[in-house]
Amino acid sequence: MLTHYIEAFKTGSMKAHYNSQIDWVKDIGPTVETNIGFIETYRDYLGTKGEWECLVAIVNKERTAKFGALVNGAKDFITELPWDKSFEKDVFTPPDFTSLEVLTFAGSGCPAGINIPNYDKIRINIGFKNVSLGNVLSAKSGNEPITFVSEELQDLYNKYRVESFEVQVGIHELLGHGTGKLLMQTGENEFNFDIKNPPLGLDGKPVSTYYKLGETWGSLFGSLAGPYEECRAESVAMALVTNRKLLEIFGYKTKEEQDDVIYISYLSMCRAGLLAMEYYDPKNKKWGQPHCQARYAILKAYLDAGEGLVKLEYTKDDFSDLVITVDKSKIATVGQKSIEEYLQKLHVYKCSADVKAGSKFFIDQTTIPDEILKFRDVVLSKKLPRKQLVQANTFVKGDKVEVKEYEETELGMIESFAEREA
Repeated sequence: MLTHYIEAFKTGSMKAHYNSQIDWVKDIGPTVETNIGFIETYRDYLGTKGEWECLVAIVNKERTAKFGALVNGAKDFITELPWDKSFEKDVFTPPDFTSLEVLTFAGSGCPAGINIPNYDKIRINIGFKNVSLGNVLSAKSGNEPITFVSEELQDLYNKYRVESFEVQVGIHELLGHGTGKLLMQTGENEFNFDIKNPPLGLDGKPVSTYYKLGETWGSLFGSLAGPYEECRAESVAMALVTNRKLLEIFGYKTKEEQDDVIYISYLSMCRAGLLAMEYYDPKNKKWGQPHCQARYAILKAYLDAGEGLVKLEYTKDDFSDLVITVDKSKIATVGQKSIEEYLQKLHVYKCSADVKAGSKFFIDQTTIPDEILKFRDVVLSKKLPRKQLVQANTFVKGDKVEVKEYEETELGMIESFAEREA
């Protein structure tokens, strides 16, 4: 891998960088993980030019072990999801998933997780890696306010926000993206399902659609494929976050602690759905960020469930005191029913290639109505500045490597950059 990197950066050879990524994917479970190059295209409006990034991170073995235990129990957990085996793979094949602690991330911003390489031929023929950047998820200033959460819940929210998100991310990546069987034509008069007796759809009748030769999930659903799949994976996480055996894997043994993790999972997802409106263009009714569109959809499902499960409460005309409330006593009943019903529709439409019904369903769910859109201005007014992460540096002293960390201040950030360049 390093040999290919050297060639790529000396000569500009894309082929050399391509080969470096093949070696990187094949390097399974290293203790130190690194990747370098012009990687993501998010900042180019044409989605073509990659941005230079460099990652150096160390595996969090304890958290990765939890994810491994989650995979080992996947067979049992998947049976709890709201679809029958007709819409599930015969053999569960989880994506590779590792939890890392970032030592340094060079780029315009440090993401909470990455899924690379972006070379399609490598992804299809060799594979890819999912990594969660754990200390990015937990990075938080002590003075950072939690908007739209009532004062009496601030301490509980702060106590479990990272823990609940860790559980959600694990389920999302492993059991969310790892589940589901696309009904496909695999050859001339060959299918991966019984074409004469197709699975039953949402209406109780045999499905009439499937992926024909040459068709893929992305080609059929187009620009909706990304946010739709993220929403499906997030919904799997919310459907399974109430599973107490699963929570035990993550170390939550008592009912009281499990209840708190479940409660904050619901509250944080709803808050994320509210904050997501920042990325919605009301004029054109378009979303600018797939994960945000997905989280808003889940918030809307909970609001639509009614019975006081989730409410947006305020007393002031300008909504400046807006808070999200979740009725803890209704999570196991109203909440579970609503997310399972929503997830079932997402899953069956996707698996059966019902692009017409699936697209309409998801677009309707994520077109924000006026009674919710009215809160967008206050969401924008309470937007926090983008996080600036103060990163550590390493220095070789004799035969040892020393790690130096810096103060959580502007001066600490400048010192970190200056010493890194020196």
